[in-house]
Amino acid sequence: MRDTKAKSTTQIRTNPLSDLISDEIYELLYTRGLINEKSVRDHQIRKKFQDLRTKNVSATEAIDLIREEYPYLQFDTIRKIVYNIQK
Repeated sequence: MRDTKAKSTTQIRTNPLSDLISDEIYELLYTRGLINEKSVRDHQIRKKFQDLRTKNVSATEAIDLIREEYPYLQFDTIRKIVYNIQK
């Protein structure tokens, strides 16, 4: 007897790059291992920083608020990410 329940192998995940690419494209890239998680994280941090700055939050306070979401990152690391400072 065959199991009539369809098993979905697709996992629902949010597209953190929705401002850049469609959900379908993100899912395709993700399933093929072509998404660099660190770069996605950095993009989200830059976006959050810009959003906070447009709300008249100081740069220092914005970085501190972002650090609450990413406590494993140092203040200077976030500063380098948002100002795109290369070593």
